[in-house]
Amino acid sequence: MIPYGRQRISQQDIEAVVEVLNSDFITQGPKVKLFEQRIAEYCQVRYSYAVNSATSALHVACLAIGVGEGDEVWTSPNSFVASSNCALYCGATVDFVDIDIKTGNLCVDALETKLAECNEPPKVLIPVHFAGQSCDMKRIKALSDKYGFRIIEDASHAVGGKYQDKPVGSCEYSDICVFSFHPVKIVTTAEGGMALTNCPELAEKLALYRSHGVTREPELMTIDSPEPWYYQQVELGLNYRMTELQAALGISQTNNLDGFVKKRNELAAVYKMAFDEVGISYLQVDETCYSAYHLFVIKVPEDIRCELFKYLRENKIGVNVHYIPIHTQPYYQKLGFEQGQFEQAEKYYSQCISIPLFPDLTSSDQQFIIETIKAFLCK
Repeated sequence: MIPYGRQRISQQDIEAVVEVLNSDFITQGPKVKLFEQRIAEYCQVRYSYAVNSATSALHVACLAIGVGEGDEVWTSPNSFVASSNCALYCGATVDFVDIDIKTGNLCVDALETKLAECNEPPKVLIPVHFAGQSCDMKRIKALSDKYGFRIIEDASHAVGGKYQDKPVGSCEYSDICVFSFHPVKIVTTAEGGMALTNCPELAEKLALYRSHGVTREPELMTIDSPEPWYYQQVELGLNYRMTELQAALGISQTNNLDGFVKKRNELAAVYKMAFDEVGISYLQVDETCYSAYHLFVIKVPEDIRCELFKYLRENKIGVNVHYIPIHTQPYYQKLGFEQGQFEQAEKYYSQCISIPLFPDLTSSDQQFIIETIKAFLCK
């Protein structure tokens, strides 16, 4: 089976992890700080905090901004449930903004309309950089300035991507940006994530919430001149820390980050050229963006989508669907959401198939995928 996504683990990666196993630190130590520094420098951002998943990063980002009961958070319905669950963890309520079906990203026109019609803006907006392409963050930030909401970028798909020639993660147009390092993402730490910010106050909160709310920093404590062993819990935090093993793998992986993204773009270009010849539709990338291409998504008529999905699986091509709209999930329907509320997200879902895309996808396998799709559609 050709998987839709797969990590590339090199001998260098393995040796980096083995080195940590043979060291004095396997949980918390210098590698975590070095990984954070590496990502911060790459993204041209001031602060970065590694955690054990992007879900955890989203949760601590909401906590750092002060999301709680009585607040509302808006996000895209075209995402994994973690993008909205993070607000529910904080006791807030959730709503969604429909997508631009051409890109799969949150539609800024729909956002502007929703803001103009609502009684009160959300506390936080979480735009999701779907498939590796940044949302239109400059327009979103302008709306943030006008209406007073905060911004957490869910860039789980987009490390290594660019928006207006700046790295995704620079936080130029957001308060916090979140990455994922899951195995099918651009670089991996097995499980892992990171929260980035330029704000020192938010950075302080992110550091606290990922580690029990405990600090050894004298300036954060309630007493002067504590004993050298002393620590205090000053917030109700969580144990969301990344291990040295994960960080060592992440450091090694980032050595190839640009190469991974370049290869994904090259593979995407081959798909586009082949599919343009036969009129197969796929997600569009705006000229302001350089996509990290976590996913390559084709769109086919709803009445053949399921049959094509099964056909490709039967031919050992590991396709997938990203995503079932969050508001259609049973849990969210119990919260009051209904089928038909976000028409573009639902229409997109009825058409989309994610086909294999990862750096080690061979030319022969890619051609097999292309020809198999063409053969089905020409039947």
